[in-house]
Order: sequence, then C-alpha cells, then structure tokens
Amino acid sequence: MLEKLRQGGFQVGFYSHAEAILSVDFPEAVEELTFALGRVSIPIEDLVRSGGGEAKVTQSLRRELTKLEWKKHEFVIKKLIDGRERESISHWVDHVRSMLGGKIALEIEWNNKDPFFDRDLENFKRLHAEGAISVGIIVTRGVSLQERIKSLILAFAKSRKLKSLADLSAFELTPTPRQRKEIERRMAMGEPFHEAWANMFCNDKYGQATTHWRKLEDRVHRGVGNPCPLLLIGIPDTVITP
Repeated sequence: MLEKLRQGGFQVGFYSHAEAILSVDFPEAVEELTFALGRVSIPIEDLVRSGGGEAKVTQSLRRELTKLEWKKHEFVIKKLIDGRERESISHWVDHVRSMLGGKIALEIEWNNKDPFFDRDLENFKRLHAEGAISVGIIVTRGVSLQERIKSLILAFAKSRKLKSLADLSAFELTPTPRQRKEIERRMAMGEPFHEAWANMFCNDKYGQATTHWRKLEDRVHRGVGNPCPLLLIGIPDTVITP
C-alpha cells in the first residue's frame, strides 16, 4: 500500500491495524491521498520566505486535498442524561474524508512546535474512542528532508550570493535583533555572511523542537494516540526543487 509514495522517497508508517482498515474499507481514499501527495513540489525559496500564516507547501497540499473532498470538519460530541445535555465537546480537524466505511481524519504538521503532535494524536484518540473516525493520519517532514534542510538552505544562500542583511529583503526576510546578533556572533567566529545566516535561520525555523518525523515517531512509540489506528507520512527531500 502507498507504494508509489514509498518509491518517491516518502516515509510511511502504519500503527494499530491502520493498513488493514485502509486497504479494506478505504482504498479510494488511499488513492486520493497518493495522488495529492504525489503532486507535492516545494521550490527552495518557499523554505526560506517568511511571512505570517501557513507555509506555501501546506497551502498547496490543503488545496489538493480539499478538491478531493478532504474538508475541514468540526466533530461535536454531546452527552445527555435523561434527555438533558450535560456535556458538549468539539474537535476541529483540518481534513476529514467521509466515506461509506466511516471517516478518516488528517492533519498536516509541516513546521509547528512539536507539542502540536500531542494535540493531534490525543484528538484522534478521543474521536476514535467515540466512534467518530476509523483512522487518523499525520503528514510531516520526513527524516531525509529534516537532515538535508540545512545544506539545502546553505546552498540556496550561496547560489543567491547573500552577502548582507540587505540582500535578504528580496526574499521577505527581516531578521529580529536577536537573530542579527547571532549572525554577527557567527561572522565574528569566521563564518561568511551566507553561512552565518543559513545556520541561524535553520536552527530557528527548522530546529529539532519543530514538527518532523522523529518527533512524531517518538510519541507514537510511547503510546500517545493509542489505540487509534494511525498512518504517518513523512515528506522527503526529493520534493525540493532549485
């Protein structure tokens, strides 16, 4: 299952019988997911451009999934005693695919703080316990991308001949005072500007405390989200284009 994605370098992990459930009850949804993820392509500049809101890769993947009916959905769970409502809990999930076999919930964690994984997995666990979803899916940065991201951004800085803070403005980048001091500190130690900026930028934006495969896998191995059936997908470095 998901062989096309595996062949493209994507990491795929199934937990708690998710593979059996998806293959039997949701083969069409698997094909849709394969199609949407197979279209992911990230220009190197999208890794460095700043600005508020979601990253362009997240926006692009959301659009593809929404076209295929993986839509944002609010689950509302109400408990009644003698016909009177005593408790009401709501859970928003960014992408839900409803089919005859049930519902699949999917979250994209491209570059958040890693505690967002705890939130997603606990939400999936509660929704599965209530019978609201059959499988939970999380898409994040894979190991190959996380390990190469610094070298990719360093190559970008070198190829664009970034030599000063002024050169960063072309890419909508405005380092904070703290970041400027870090760049200056690195340059004082002998790093040229493009290296000093790239190292600072990667440590700040794509550091180990952000959402990526190993942080997600560690939580699942500790039992977070168990026993909800889970599919984890890691986006590889091969989707990055010059």
